[in-house]
Formats: sequence, structure tokens, C-alpha cells
Amino acid sequence: MLLRLPLPRVMLLAGRPYSSISRLALPRQQCRSYSASVDSSVEPIRGLDLGVAHSKLLLRTVASMRGNAELQAQGVSEGDSKKMNMCQAINDAMRHTLATDDTAVVFGEDVAFGGVFRCSVGLAEEFGNERIFNTPLTEQGIAGFAIGMAAMGHTAVAEIQFADYIFPAFDQIVNEAAKYRYRSGNEFNVGGLTIRAPCAAVGHGGHYHSQSPEAFFAHVPGIKVVVPRSPIQAKGLLLAAIRDPNPTLFFEPKMLYRSAAEQVPTEDYVLPLSKAEIVRPGKDVTVVGYGAQIYALENAIQMIERDMPGVTCELIDLRTILPYDADTVAESVAKTGRLVVAHEAPRTQGFAAELAAEIQERCFLRLESPIERVCGLFVPHPLVFERFYMPCAVRSYEAIRRSLEY
Repeated sequence: MLLRLPLPRVMLLAGRPYSSISRLALPRQQCRSYSASVDSSVEPIRGLDLGVAHSKLLLRTVASMRGNAELQAQGVSEGDSKKMNMCQAINDAMRHTLATDDTAVVFGEDVAFGGVFRCSVGLAEEFGNERIFNTPLTEQGIAGFAIGMAAMGHTAVAEIQFADYIFPAFDQIVNEAAKYRYRSGNEFNVGGLTIRAPCAAVGHGGHYHSQSPEAFFAHVPGIKVVVPRSPIQAKGLLLAAIRDPNPTLFFEPKMLYRSAAEQVPTEDYVLPLSKAEIVRPGKDVTVVGYGAQIYALENAIQMIERDMPGVTCELIDLRTILPYDADTVAESVAKTGRLVVAHEAPRTQGFAAELAAEIQERCFLRLESPIERVCGLFVPHPLVFERFYMPCAVRSYEAIRRSLEY
């Protein structure tokens, strides 16, 4: 039986008005011509400034950074800070690791000269080519080598150049790294292993440079999976991932590498893994996401609260996908009675389905409406049609509104 995908139907209509495909069948929702519009004057955007550049969640000033409760708890909020984008914050985290841990090594394709995204720039010059080095173009080999180094006691920070190419390493990660401690009865482990990988859409990456594969690994006991949303988060979570006694996958939304900038503490600090953060409190609906999707959800909430006076939405950043913080989400849903979950990966079998099932079991008697999922379409990540694929602010707005009006 052939799997019928909607994308070819879209491609056959290339050059015709988008209204001509407005009846394209999608689960539980109708396509709308404005959902991917670049015209900010249309409904329901109506002039709202969208995107990371206008986000109120980023700590762009020293004062806002010093007011952050997690940084205060770490004792770094009153220290020196520096404006960094996510790429620079990740570089700073690896620099702290290399400076404080003599067993730490960083490697991957083109890593020695800084990597294609320049996240490791300057590290080879500072720490030497024996600790920062290039590998052959073999993801399975990179993962296998990293597992071996971690098994021998090293802190191995490996880079997969694009998350789309992590699949050749799937066997090494799932069948070796994740099971190493368990199959040895805790005699051996590869807890010093961290694998970094740029993930998610970038606007022009097509189907081989835009994927979000976190759900594949969220099914695997024995590893941790982390996705940061900002520079402060990226530095603290990466340092926590590197020092955690379990192998960890650290997926970095590459769209945020240079679009997100904050005042980042220059000192060493860690942020908690497996702990979600309520980044915007509210009382009427719980909205959950992670990574770059947080900013689309922020915009959707701004439109909802403008169009529905008196409504407030609670926005939660999961941060860690495995093991994830179901307690924080459940406590919020018990208060609001509604849940909307969003991510860039395709809807079918996506991580939102896991979270929806867990919360339905925990909060069934408190739910006031069906749980909504806002996700990428069930097609290979498209190039020219990427705007139609993405779970944008407008699609998120519609889902939140459906939940509230149910």
C-alpha cells in the first residue's frame, strides 16, 4: 500500500494561487492562505513584529540577566557578562570544559578550523590539535570513536555536522552508547559522551539540512536529549550535558545560532537537565514547546491575548526531551485545563504525541478541551514550500484559539 503524501499535490499546483489548494486535507485543521504569509498586515498578525529579533523572552540587558532566578541560584547573575549569540555561547561552554577538564576532547568534521557554523572557532589554537581535531566524513565512525574515548575515561564532545546526518550513527548511539552501562551491570559506562548536532529549519536547507530528529532518540532508554532555545540556555545546558554521567544528545536549532543574542554570564554555570521552565505564566491554557518553536509560540500567545482580552497563556519550554519534565506540564494543565504542544518535526509519531498521551493520563478529569498538536506536516522537509510546512505563529494561534473556544 502506497503512502499518500500531500506534498506532490502541492507541487502539481505550483504557480497557481495558494487559495487553489486551500482544501488540501490535513488532520483536524483547514489550510489557510495566510498561515505562511510574509505580509504582517494580514489577519491575525495585524502588524505584530514576529520572530526572534523581537522576542521578549531573550535576556538582552544586564538587568534582565541579573533578574533571572536560575542564574541567581547558580551565583553568576551578579558577575561579568558578555553579549553572545548562541554560536558564541556554545563555543564558550566548550572552552570552559576544555580549560577545566584535561580529559576533554572536541572533534568532528571540520571542527579544527571552527566548524561550518563556527561554533568551535579558536579552540584548536588555544588548546592544541591533539584535543581539537577533524575526523573523516563518517558519522558512524565519529560516534563509535566517541563511545570508545568515553569508555576509556575521556570527556568526548563529538559534533555531527548536521542532525540530518546522524542516522548513519544511529546504531552506535542506540545499541552501544545507550546500553553500555546497562549491559555491563554498571561496571563500565560512556557517561562522558556528548554529541552536538545542529538541527531544525533554517529557511533554505531543504530535506537534508532541516530535520528535527529528536523523537527518534526520545524512544531510547539510556541517553538524554536536550534542545536549547537561547544563548544563556545553550551554555548552561551544554555544560550540564557534558558533565552529566549519562551520554547526551545536544540538538542545536541552527536558525538561532546568530539570530538569538543575550547577555551571557562569562563564568562557568550549569542549568538543570530534565527540568522544564515556565517562561511566561498564565491561567487559561498551557502551551508547550522547545528550541526555536518557543518564539513562534510566543508570537501566537501575543496575538491570542490581544484578541481575547482577559485570557493569559502559560508558556513552557521543555528544554530536555528525554527524560522530560512531565510534572511541570501536568501541574500547569491541572490549573489551566487546556494543553497545546508544538514542534517542527512531523506530527505523526512526533514527541507531541508522547506528551499528549502522558498528560491525558495524568489530567483527564481536569481537561476542558482536546489536547492540540501543532507540528510539521507529514512530508519530507520541503525547500520552496518550507513556509507551508512549518508550525508557524498563525497555526499555533489557531490551535490555541480552538482549545480556548471548545
